[in-house]
Formats: sequence, C-alpha cells, structure tokens
Amino acid sequence: MELRFIGPDLGELDRVGAEVLVASAFSDERPPRGVAGLYDWRSAGRLSRLMQQGFATGELGEVLMIPAQPSLAFDKVIFFGAGSSAEFDDVTFEGLVARILSTMEGLRTRSVVAQLPGRHLDLIGAERAADILLDGAGDKPEHDVWTLVESPAAQRAIADHVLKKRRRRS
Repeated sequence: MELRFIGPDLGELDRVGAEVLVASAFSDERPPRGVAGLYDWRSAGRLSRLMQQGFATGELGEVLMIPAQPSLAFDKVIFFGAGSSAEFDDVTFEGLVARILSTMEGLRTRSVVAQLPGRHLDLIGAERAADILLDGAGDKPEHDVWTLVESPAAQRAIADHVLKKRRRRS
C-alpha cells in the first residue's frame, strides 16, 4: 500500500482524485467533525439531517454510503460509526480499520481518501494509526493507494515513521 497525504480542508479534498472518501462519525459528536464535518458543511447539513432523523447514529459497526456528488468530487462517501469517543481505544480502532479495509475490498476500491477513525480528535497517535492500517492491508494488491487526511505535522510523523520501519526491514 502506498500512502499519500492531504490536509484536512475542502480545497485539498476537491483537488485529490479517488473513487471513495472514507470518514467516521462518533455517536456522541454532534455536529460531526473532521472529514465527516467537511462533507456535512459542503452538503448543506445532509449528514446532520440523517443523524437528526436517526438514520445515521455513529454507533460502532454502522456503515453508511452516500453519493458524494455534486458536493464533492468523489463518487461516494462511506461513513463508519466509531461508537462513543469516550470509549474509543486501540482495539476499537483496529476493528474499524479491519472493517474499512474489508469494505473497500468488497467494493473493489483501490484508491481511497480516508481520515482514519479518531484521528481528527487525536484519539490515536498518527504513527500507531498508520501501523495498524499498513499491517491490516498487508501485501494485498487490492489496496494500491490510500491518501490519508492528516495535519502537516502528522503527515511528516507518519512519513518518517514508515520510512524508518522500511529501513529496519531491509
């Protein structure tokens, strides 16, 4: 899996090309924030309305696919419920990443833009999140290029961390 990065802003989301935008929403986070919040803003509150109606809850295990166009340049946005932010931990993150990877495999999506669950609140460290993602993806060819939505500092930390790990393996 090749990792690329963009910052958490609508201008960058507009410039990057991929089929799918992956975001997460917590059950206790209203309005949604992070990439989910950016989508919500751009779509004039569509996700917030779905949450108010009880159609989307953010509960752990929930998966919701919404057409992204014309709000964003992606074909679809897939939201993964992350449960309560207070109960979010490495085990929850690992399960969510496994579910995200499996969903992308099922959709045969090879190019993804994603804000990994909990990263917008820094509930899991950037390097740890990248390790779990890369370990989960393994050498499967189904996961070609993933563009992670991260702050510039987190982008540098992940890139340096992955480079050091690869050097140790060789």
